[in-house]
Amino acid sequence: MNPPLSNTESRSENRSNVPVVTDYSRRGQEGTLEEPAIERAREATICVVGLGYVGLPLAVRFAEANFDVVGFDVDESKVETLQNGVDTTGDLTDEAVAESGVSYTTEASQIADADYVIIAVPTPVDCDNRPNFDFVEAAASTVGSKMTAGTTVILESTVYPGATREVMIPALEEASEMTAGEEFFVGYSPERATPGDEEHGLADVVKVVSGQTEQVLEDVAALYESVVDAGVHRAPTIEVAEASKVVENTQRDLNIAFVNELSMALERLDVDTREVLEAAGTKWNFHDYRPGLVGGHCIPVDPYFLAYQAEQAGFTPKLIQTGRAVNERVPQHVADLTIKALNECQKTLCESRVLVLGLSYKAGVGDIRSSKIANVVEKLKEYDIDIEGFDPFADADAIHDEFGIDVQTELDFTDFDAILLGTPHEEFVEMDLEEAADSLNEQPALIDVTAALDENAVADAGFVYRRV
Repeated sequence: MNPPLSNTESRSENRSNVPVVTDYSRRGQEGTLEEPAIERAREATICVVGLGYVGLPLAVRFAEANFDVVGFDVDESKVETLQNGVDTTGDLTDEAVAESGVSYTTEASQIADADYVIIAVPTPVDCDNRPNFDFVEAAASTVGSKMTAGTTVILESTVYPGATREVMIPALEEASEMTAGEEFFVGYSPERATPGDEEHGLADVVKVVSGQTEQVLEDVAALYESVVDAGVHRAPTIEVAEASKVVENTQRDLNIAFVNELSMALERLDVDTREVLEAAGTKWNFHDYRPGLVGGHCIPVDPYFLAYQAEQAGFTPKLIQTGRAVNERVPQHVADLTIKALNECQKTLCESRVLVLGLSYKAGVGDIRSSKIANVVEKLKEYDIDIEGFDPFADADAIHDEFGIDVQTELDFTDFDAILLGTPHEEFVEMDLEEAADSLNEQPALIDVTAALDENAVADAGFVYRRV
């Protein structure tokens, strides 16, 4: 059952039809609805709740634009690290964190100083692939208990259409004993963070924004326009903005699922998938997607949000569910390719040793959460294959705990039968293949998950080569 709607809404009325207040004055500041939104935004104090890979760059960006910014997180260790000027995401720099002027804190009382509170906490799925809003509800309860009248709360977390009104607003209202749309205001702007991608940072990607009313929408738009060089897109409703985020990643998931299934089919037919895609790509309207593992915090998660809410409304989105199922089979496919390569090298599986290069979910980042390499390792362990890992970006202790394997701190190919190139960090793409082959056991194999290496160069170095 969905949580009750706030007392300013009913299921039969237009959801954007929320009462509008006529006075935005707060803590002695002059301000009315007639005042330009950008002027009100420029005078604002902003609190970002949740200082992860979404929240921290957001807080720093606003501070760089000369806003007063409070960065709040419940993780004392993280906050202490940030206070010491150390970047905890890998997407910024220590200098940017230290010199930003953000007030990093675990003191929830500082939320009361904010005109705008931006909630940027995780929204995972549970073991049954159902949305888990525990972090959103906890953050909203904390914000609601501290915020003052007139505050605008903006959710950035990925949610299904309707969740801002059905999950966050009730939590804010209960904790604050105030009414949304009358005593405080709500907007939604989905994050579009791309860790490790310098060309598509916060300022470079159009920001989708929405609000309870036209006035709230304009205020939220003005706020983000001050830090997003690419501009903003004003969604007509909060639900449209919510749906846009899950749809953009569901589209990618489905396209990748197609080429992944194609790869599995063509592998059985002994046809090279990459060569097929290269040939098909010569047509002007062919879309360029490549097969591979689908990890991370968005693409393998967001489709479940859309599918879940559609099911609640009585519709089963079979294509979305099938796409997810196909992509979840890819780790087994990679394990199968590894086993075939070892067999071709005449290796006994239970006596084989495989070195996995790259265990994070994406090249150039150290985040191992949601990395599908873990699933590949799990499948290979079923054959008693000895697995060891190395990743220059990820923490070795974290890898050991997450993957349950030994981890090298310095790269050493000695006494291994195969290399599994899981995440194509630049160091691996540029490695000396002949030197690596000479250090491995006789007749080595190389399994290249993303086809990052030149097949001829790998073969010339003496490897048996397989790729997805």
